Amino acid sequence: MEKRMTGEQSSYRQIMKATSLFGGVEVFNILIVIIRSKFIAVLLGPTGMGIAGLLLSTTNFIGGLTGFGLGTSAVRDISAANSTGDRERISTVVTVFRRLIWITGTLGMVVTLVLSPLLSRFAFGNYDYTLAFILISVILLIGQLSAGQMVLLKGMRKLQYLAKANVSGGVLGLLVTIPLYYVYGIRGIVPAIILTALVTLARSWYFSRKVKLEPVKVSRVQIVSEGKGMVKMGFMVSLNGLFALGTSYILRIFIGRTGGVDQVGLYTAGFAIISTYVGLIFSAMGTDYYPRLSAVAHSNELCRQTINQQAEVALLILAPIICVFLVFINWLVILLYSSRFTAINDMIHWAALGMFFKAASWSIGYIMLAKGNSRLYFWNEVTTNVYFFGLNLLGYYLWGLTGLGLSFLAGYFLYLVQLMIVSRIKYEFSFGSSFIRIFLLQLALAIGCFIAIKLTVSPWFYVIGISLILLSVAYSIRELDRRIGLKHAIRSWRDRRKNGNGDPS
Repeated sequence: MEKRMTGEQSSYRQIMKATSLFGGVEVFNILIVIIRSKFIAVLLGPTGMGIAGLLLSTTNFIGGLTGFGLGTSAVRDISAANSTGDRERISTVVTVFRRLIWITGTLGMVVTLVLSPLLSRFAFGNYDYTLAFILISVILLIGQLSAGQMVLLKGMRKLQYLAKANVSGGVLGLLVTIPLYYVYGIRGIVPAIILTALVTLARSWYFSRKVKLEPVKVSRVQIVSEGKGMVKMGFMVSLNGLFALGTSYILRIFIGRTGGVDQVGLYTAGFAIISTYVGLIFSAMGTDYYPRLSAVAHSNELCRQTINQQAEVALLILAPIICVFLVFINWLVILLYSSRFTAINDMIHWAALGMFFKAASWSIGYIMLAKGNSRLYFWNEVTTNVYFFGLNLLGYYLWGLTGLGLSFLAGYFLYLVQLMIVSRIKYEFSFGSSFIRIFLLQLALAIGCFIAIKLTVSPWFYVIGISLILLSVAYSIRELDRRIGLKHAIRSWRDRRKNGNGDPS
């Protein structure tokens, strides 16, 4: 039993270590996003944010369509080649990949350029933004080239270079775009988008050049034979992403036509808070979680154990953050954007509760890919996107922005039920009693915060809300301490830091 518990504690510690490692970069990137969003909100307002959102969502959709999922599939191919230690093999795979990146990036640019009048008409209901789409068509090529450099760093496991490229690219992008928004306002959106893409490419290219490769000559036959597998696998995986991008894009169009471009800006801002700021936990954990789950995919029991451990840690970290957002969302929205964005408060309240169900379903969702069942994963996600899209349209039509928060909550509740049924039938998965206890208790505390906000007035809802936040934090700390020896780990880290710094004398 002692060995088993030691092994489990080691696994929990690995989860926390990976989360803190990748979380540091995510937090810094989010700070950059917060600063950028604040400037856009103040200088451009909801309308400017809506215009930028429609331009970027349109190009993102075309990029997803013409990129053939190389950003996903090539990581696996480059990693496999890297594991062999064969320098020539590595160089061949990377060279083929880079040729494909140029081809797909050029394709995306040409498609955007040719269809620019239609894209303007479809996105904005007029042809006023045709020139904007012509100008930003270049970011389809720039973005694909930049993504290619990032894939190389991931595949070669150059994570420090990857982190530096992300952080420095974000900082430089911020510094070059804010003056454009300040001087030109809405007219600075297109130049800012292009400059951000160029800066990101420059930094990713700089760090990718540090990866030494053997010079090789690759024939057209090799490009076809090597690249066929990358494109085929990537296209299958990217179909789900395309469907999600497509439904998200059409939803933005529907909101823009029904409520106006400013409503698109409010919707974009609201879900930036949910998906970016609250969702950083998923981004930080995902880098390590998927490979770790894949390593035990041969055993349903080990998969069940790994998923439960991941879900427990995710919820223990996420729940107090959700409670804080529920209680202080009005001040957070003003801080992150401006008082003109407080119309999204109710939407975020409902969506925040939905994050509990997203955390549980996110942990299960990887099992299909880890098991290699891409067909089941595809149909599962397509089905999910269909009812999410329907719920979003219905929610906005009936209750406006608040309805989008309700649809988020309802959608992830259905998604969790769906995943639990599928994974139970296919992989004998079920949540353990420990996770269920954590889930129900933390959800109850969050609902308490929600009710306090809705049914009491200031300052009483702050008194009640802060009390519930402290309970959530205390419970999370206690449970994390039981799993990883949190207090001992903090003391050890403090001692190591003290000894490492030493005494200057």
